[in-house]
Amino acid sequence: MGVVDPEVGDGDGDVDGVEDEDPEALDMSWPDSTRKRVTYVLVAPIVFPLWLTLPDTRTPRGKKFFPVTFIGSIVWIAAYSYLMVWWADVAGESVSIPPEVMGLTFLAAGTSIPDLITSVIVARKGFGDMAVSSSVGSNIFDVTVGLPVPWLLYGIIYGQPVEVNSVGMVCSIVILFMMLIFVILSIACFRWKMNKGLGLTMFLLYFVFVAVSLMFEYEVITCPV
Repeated sequence: MGVVDPEVGDGDGDVDGVEDEDPEALDMSWPDSTRKRVTYVLVAPIVFPLWLTLPDTRTPRGKKFFPVTFIGSIVWIAAYSYLMVWWADVAGESVSIPPEVMGLTFLAAGTSIPDLITSVIVARKGFGDMAVSSSVGSNIFDVTVGLPVPWLLYGIIYGQPVEVNSVGMVCSIVILFMMLIFVILSIACFRWKMNKGLGLTMFLLYFVFVAVSLMFEYEVITCPV
């Protein structure tokens, strides 16, 4: 049984009777309003290097270079991810926050923003199944591919395993599986429809997970394993 909210769209890509329009090419000209100028300055360090190095496939001239844009985007994602992790580690050390806590809170939230945007877009178009599947599938991909591939490369290059030291890691993993069960039960309780009640329930489950994991990390609660 699918998770579909019939109020957000008709499932055919239309929202409120408005069809999808072709995306416009990136415009790097200086905006005319204050709000747009503030946004321009904030995103310029990220967007400007992409604008300089990647062909815009939304233009007639750049469509034929889509393989270059695709591969280049992956390279830029890797570069930005490295900088994000590095800066988070430095910021955590500056205020005496362990790397495990930074990863559990700030990094986890930051890397989930693209998933959030994607889920909102497809949910507004009526594809509730796709929104839920995307959020669950991205985490499965992170655990089964995002973690093993770097570890595999590290083992091949350096010839030694990667040590993971975190207090309460086993208990945190158990809590994660429990949260997955609670998520499924919550969706079932709301009759497989995404609404405000389900959203508030998800928020509550997230804050409970973070709070308990932090208690394990700071040894407020001792993990028996």
